[in-house]
Amino acid sequence: MSSVLRSSLLTGHGFSHGFSTREGGVSVPPFDSLNLARNVGDDPAAVAENHRRFAEALGVPVTRVYEVTQVHRAEVQRVGANDDVAALRLIEADALAASPAPTGEALCLAIRTADCVPVLIADPESRAVAAAHAGWRGIVAGVIPAAIRALAEAGGGDPSNFVAAIGPHIRVDAFEVGDEVAHEIEAAAPGCGAIRPRQPRPHADLSLVVRAHLEASGVRNDSVDDVGGCTYADAARFFSYRRDGSRSGRLLSAIVG
Repeated sequence: MSSVLRSSLLTGHGFSHGFSTREGGVSVPPFDSLNLARNVGDDPAAVAENHRRFAEALGVPVTRVYEVTQVHRAEVQRVGANDDVAALRLIEADALAASPAPTGEALCLAIRTADCVPVLIADPESRAVAAAHAGWRGIVAGVIPAAIRALAEAGGGDPSNFVAAIGPHIRVDAFEVGDEVAHEIEAAAPGCGAIRPRQPRPHADLSLVVRAHLEASGVRNDSVDDVGGCTYADAARFFSYRRDGSRSGRLLSAIVG
């Protein structure tokens, strides 16, 4: 599926992964076309086919794609090869981590976004993987450091050897916030320059905070890749809840371990 975006860094280390766009699916407007959310009012049969296509693009059966109920906090769910996919979807968390799967039992960790920052992380030595859903609330709560700790525990590796990719999300020019939110984001990573003083309200650069938290957790800055893309500004390629509200579908970002 050519519409799936990939990180050259993760690809170079041999990790199958992808950041979906809204292209290449079967959903009809307003969820056209690769909507990967089951709870926004889209036709369930279309959503199921979209999931099958996305999984196929990553080289895994759809029955091996693991998701959780995302709640904008910092809980991390450990995933095992014997976990039930449907049961895991009911667990509240905003990141997933998995030890290297046994040969022939590859599993895929996936998170949904429609403006928040998707972050895929891997340990090239152990082959353990993690995926994090990082909205501003989750970032402030510490979801990135929590995901790094869980990945280190899952693979027994050193974060200085980890590689990470940041996917499409709402970028600074589109992400206007109130003063209280700006204060919380600034306090989460003082000095990284994430808050831009603009009129009538400040704007926030979430990718800078994510990078700061990755670096503070031990990941080298040159081991972090950003695939680009603003979900709000690029309506042709991405869903955006801030732009479209309840008429927005969801993107999926996933990594295979």
